[in-house]
Amino acid sequence: MSLSSAARVSRGKGRIASVWAMGRALAHVLRGLRTIRREFDRIDWHARQAHVQRWSNELLAILGVRLAVKGPEGSTPQGLVVINHLSWLDILVINGALPVRFVSKSDVKRWPILGPLIVGSGTLLIERASRRDAMRVVHQMSAHLAEGHRVAIFPEGTTHDGTVLLPFHANLIQSAISAQVPITPVGLSFWDAEQSQKSAAPLYIGDMTLVASIWRTLRGGPVHAQVVWEAPHECAGRTRREWARDLEQQVARLSHTPAPSRD
Repeated sequence: MSLSSAARVSRGKGRIASVWAMGRALAHVLRGLRTIRREFDRIDWHARQAHVQRWSNELLAILGVRLAVKGPEGSTPQGLVVINHLSWLDILVINGALPVRFVSKSDVKRWPILGPLIVGSGTLLIERASRRDAMRVVHQMSAHLAEGHRVAIFPEGTTHDGTVLLPFHANLIQSAISAQVPITPVGLSFWDAEQSQKSAAPLYIGDMTLVASIWRTLRGGPVHAQVVWEAPHECAGRTRREWARDLEQQVARLSHTPAPSRD
């Protein structure tokens, strides 16, 4: 068999494997929706989070994504969790590492297949363009934080290509100040398992559709998702904007991404 023929066979096997993985992922999502509809009304928040974590790790395995989690010894993420934003995959990765209640743009409820699952798992939805809605969500976040729940946000407000961190929006940081809870900075990055460099396969940016991004992830080869956090820290008298700028530097370092320029 010639090299070109072997390459065609290899690509054909790769497409078949990706189609098979896509089918398994869809079946897993449908099982998740069934669990939410049948069980979530009867169990408490901690039991729901255990379901979400287990389900997320199972789906990551189906998608060929290996998860590595690292934090200070003896430290557990607490309070408000702030994370850089790269992909639709971020929510799965973070929930696989440390279950949280996410705050996400309201657009996700219109995502095919995944949208109902994200909403059903307890995600708080926000209309990004509405200042009034931001205030509503801050009050909701503060209430959940005060009850001891972890709440996670993507303060960049949108996904990007990971070249440079986007400036953090400070509005939702107010929830931690109001609830008097710490913030845990988290850095998320995706790595090519074979080439030891950052992977662009999971990125979800620009005009790319969700289905196209999922397909690209499946076809991109084995991916390592790395989640790194620092110990939670208190407000210490900072304004929300000052705290947001400090968090930019920390998340940039943890995610191996240059911080935004403030010149």
